[in-house]
Amino acid sequence: MNTRKNSGGASAVAGATGGAPPRSGSGAAKRQGTTRRTSSSGSASERRDHLVKLAAELFARKGFQATTVRQIADEAGILSGSLYHHFDSKETIVDEVLSTFLTDLIGRYKTALEQEGDPRAVLSEMVRIGFSTLEPHRAAITVMQNDWNYLRSLPGDRFDYLIRAEDEVERMWVEQIKRGQAEGLFRADVDPKLTYRMIRDTIWVAVRWFRPGGRLNTAGLAEHYVTVLFDGLATGERTSHKA
Repeated sequence: MNTRKNSGGASAVAGATGGAPPRSGSGAAKRQGTTRRTSSSGSASERRDHLVKLAAELFARKGFQATTVRQIADEAGILSGSLYHHFDSKETIVDEVLSTFLTDLIGRYKTALEQEGDPRAVLSEMVRIGFSTLEPHRAAITVMQNDWNYLRSLPGDRFDYLIRAEDEVERMWVEQIKRGQAEGLFRADVDPKLTYRMIRDTIWVAVRWFRPGGRLNTAGLAEHYVTVLFDGLATGERTSHKA
């Protein structure tokens, strides 16, 4: 399954406004006009990216439902009407925030799977990938945790890709856990789906307390978790403690 990049709103950009078209007889004018249009187009794209980042931070801080178009515009220092030159709604903005994150995450997971390492090596790399998203995609992860149910409840199928992406990611993890069990690398008495969901929640919930510049960066955090995941917390021979 390919994570859908919603093109209904996420790709709506403001039209580039170059200078007057050059006369066809002037090569210099052609080059000059092309330069102006390229510069204008680049500026529009950069401006749009900046607005997406500002909005994402507001969504993460205030919640998607509570954030208004006016607040996004105020944060950007523009009029609300100007925001509509770039996006037709705040749903379009959050769509771009989430689909960008999921496309990046799933693409990197697929790359890890293509390395065809043993299940422990693959899962270790997937853990590292997950933790590495905490900084660049912090806002998207926070929005997914806080507003997942609301976005899924909106009419239409705009955010159906969230479920498809979730299912695809779960399949990747569960298949590797099952492969490790079949090869005798992982315990056979643990439930693969439940194990994946515990791993998933450990990674994503970390966005609530992880702060850049602390004792551990995301790479160090991932290595610590890999150690606990595969080597355990207890020392000595494993014993069963049942109530």
